[in-house]
Amino acid sequence: MTKSTATLVGFFAVLLWGVLALLTVGAAPTPPLLLNSICFAIGGVLGLAWTAMSGNLGQLKTVPAHVYVLGTLGLFGYHALYFSALRLAPAEQASLIAYLWPLLIVVLSGLLPGERLRAGHVLGAVVGFGGAALIVTGGATGFQSENITGYILALACALTWSSYSVMSRAFGTIPTASVAVFCLASAALSLPLHLTLETTVWPQGATGWSSAILLGLGPVGLAFYLWDIGVKRGNIQMLGTASYAAPLVSTFVLILAGVATPSWSLAFAALLITGGAVLAARASLKEA
Repeated sequence: MTKSTATLVGFFAVLLWGVLALLTVGAAPTPPLLLNSICFAIGGVLGLAWTAMSGNLGQLKTVPAHVYVLGTLGLFGYHALYFSALRLAPAEQASLIAYLWPLLIVVLSGLLPGERLRAGHVLGAVVGFGGAALIVTGGATGFQSENITGYILALACALTWSSYSVMSRAFGTIPTASVAVFCLASAALSLPLHLTLETTVWPQGATGWSSAILLGLGPVGLAFYLWDIGVKRGNIQMLGTASYAAPLVSTFVLILAGVATPSWSLAFAALLITGGAVLAARASLKEA
């Protein structure tokens, strides 16, 4: 697989994350940690089935234990910290801070052997973050000191996912099949937390269950395998910047579904995100 093909594969994960919000709305009122358990279980079983059909189950035995621990902390830690941040700070502000992870991926990737971080990569990521900020906050401002704990958890969330992504690049020889174990372990950790912190409400009717299953098959399943391929074999700086397309795609999907309404701020955000991706792409082309 070429570097450009792997980058494209990773970008498909970003597109799948773009339907995360719509499917989450469809799965309501199932609480987040229970939904986490259901979706990660589906994603893990999907990965194990794919690995078995490929005749590669034996690969899972060769993966060091510390990789399984780090991978599980990446997937489970991100979601646990994100949900906790939403409880302790306004959703739009917590989401904005959490969405620093693409920028952090671009910056941290410069520490990897063989990677060269150009000014265009950083500038593109910063411009893209500006576009994501417009989408997440709707142009609103006003961070408040009483929400500081939530802000810190949201920042920890961003650091967790960016670190997971960059470390995945460092563990480039580890088979993507290992993500199945990360998913199953995340499902197992989410369940006791759900039983401790939440009231059990299963998905309601055909819409609820189909949304939960599609979440497990796509944004909380296949997307993690595609992302693993992308960050290990593709252009990680380009992927980091392109990840700002996720909130843009998500908003457009919600508009098409009648859940959200279009606005001029959304159009401007689209220009910023596209411009940021172009800047990063130009930097990558110079590198090539």
